[in-house]
Amino acid sequence: MISRRTAIQAAAALALLGTLHTASAQSSDSAWPTRAVKLVVPYAAGGYADTRARLIAEALGKALGQPVVIDNRAGAGGVTGTDVIAKATDGHTFGFGSPGPLVTNPMLMKKMPYDAKTAFKPIILIEQAPLFLTTAPNQPFKSLQELLAYAKAKPGDVTFGSSGVGGAHHLSGELLAYQTQTKMTHVPYKGGSLAATDLMGGHLVMMFEMGYSALPSIKANKINALAVSSKNRLSVLPNVPTLDEAGVKGFEAYNWLGMVAPASAPDAVVAKLNQAVNNALKNDAALRQMIEGSGGMIVGGTPAAYGQFIEAERAKWGPVIRNANISLD
Repeated sequence: MISRRTAIQAAAALALLGTLHTASAQSSDSAWPTRAVKLVVPYAAGGYADTRARLIAEALGKALGQPVVIDNRAGAGGVTGTDVIAKATDGHTFGFGSPGPLVTNPMLMKKMPYDAKTAFKPIILIEQAPLFLTTAPNQPFKSLQELLAYAKAKPGDVTFGSSGVGGAHHLSGELLAYQTQTKMTHVPYKGGSLAATDLMGGHLVMMFEMGYSALPSIKANKINALAVSSKNRLSVLPNVPTLDEAGVKGFEAYNWLGMVAPASAPDAVVAKLNQAVNNALKNDAALRQMIEGSGGMIVGGTPAAYGQFIEAERAKWGPVIRNANISLD
């Protein structure tokens, strides 16, 4: 039989071990990073996510005191690279999260290599990027209401292009049809530039385009912007009304970019990354200009706020996807 004194000594020893383990973990987290940090971009180099990621990596390198390298892992609509983030176990691999891999692809694909709801910890929402509802100059529509009146009068005749099934361009068009109870015809392309070319040539009636690609053509009068998908007007084109102002009440749609960590990442590390990116969003002039100059909206905030945003996006897009019967399988 163990004596009372022995039991007390054993309990004290266990408590001390627990304290030492906690202190060691806290010390380890405070010393992080101990080597280069990898940021996975689940898209090809040179695109929307990659250009922002490289400026963020530069700012993080200065803040963390270690090199921060970009690893482009394109494929499967962002799923390939996002899977790399989900399965990372080295404590120094994180990456960028966007609507497809985190929200809509799990609704569009029967098989996913990760569980989007449990495989990640949100770090920070970096940017919300509104889309412009655009038409070609040779189209007769001078306002969104004229376009919608035509769509109601001739169901299916309004064609809208996109860079592919399930992306922000496509789903924004489906959301418009869903909220206005109109029938429109989606025309997917293998890339946004091909769709934009056909839009300018008058082969499509309309297209939702992100600012970084649409603004040069809008300013050159190659396409017309009837409305923007944000809640408020944008300073880059202050005369373009929101869809809400133009008559589609409550309409909001964004492409967006955030950072996520594997679910195993310590909260202290997530907090350190969150603070560093928040500081970059406030103080890095080049990063701010890249986002705001292309019609984007700087967000920032807490990991919890980003997590709540992702959940709200899931609740929003689920009914739209089901109503339009969209699938990537």
